[in-house]
Amino acid sequence: MMGAVLKSYYAEMNDIDPKNIFVVSIMPCTSKKTESAREELKVNDLRDVDAVLTTRELGKMIKQARLDFMKLPDEGFDQVFGEYTGAGVIFGATGGVMEAALRTVADVLTGEDLEDIEYKDVRGVEEGIKEAAITIGDKTIKVAVAHGTANAAKLLDKVKAGEADYHFIEIMGCSGGCVNGGGQPHVDAKTRMNIDVRAERAKALYEEDELKTIRKSHKNPTIKRIYAEFLGKPNSHKSHELLHTHYHKREIYPIESNERSRVVEEAAVASEK
Repeated sequence: MMGAVLKSYYAEMNDIDPKNIFVVSIMPCTSKKTESAREELKVNDLRDVDAVLTTRELGKMIKQARLDFMKLPDEGFDQVFGEYTGAGVIFGATGGVMEAALRTVADVLTGEDLEDIEYKDVRGVEEGIKEAAITIGDKTIKVAVAHGTANAAKLLDKVKAGEADYHFIEIMGCSGGCVNGGGQPHVDAKTRMNIDVRAERAKALYEEDELKTIRKSHKNPTIKRIYAEFLGKPNSHKSHELLHTHYHKREIYPIESNERSRVVEEAAVASEK
């Protein structure tokens, strides 16, 4: 989404040819590398994101460049896209996307600017699947959070079997969420024996969330400006074109079973030779 907006709204605002914008994303997720290359994630034949570095790779580059962050002067983020909210911060922890959404949903449903915005029932790494019923005004919102693909499978099987009914489901592939992503810095086994890295990293995010003046996504001045000046409104044609994507069902084994057997057999014979 950031790449798509940079190569449209930001380019238009600064009179820059989108072809001259090169977007590099720093991510805790190794899958973002292949995701950025998908055909679906293009605007006018330009990739939304041109390159992806993991946080671990960035950390190595910082060490190689001998940058000492403790000696660097403090300064704010660049304007236009530098503003972020507490809700944006907690996205990296399992349950964070759910909680961020609930903060906005609560305001929308009640028509108020609510102060009680922490939904701790969806927090934590102890349980692989968390369920909660959140009362907002006169409505009860049923939600579920799963982290780790094995837990995701269990949750989806319950839904398919008609054993569960939710308004909103959050699923994260990595245990603990993005804070424990495959591209994050390695932590040695001895440390992991004594410390739950997932919980500690999530704790840091929630602490930063509490320090932010703005803690709801829809209150972010930059987001409001983008919609007012460019996208128009949520679910507008332009927002669908730039911010939404579609995927197609793919078979696990796209070839027929008898053909698959032949391919496997030929591969086995070739390996023996």
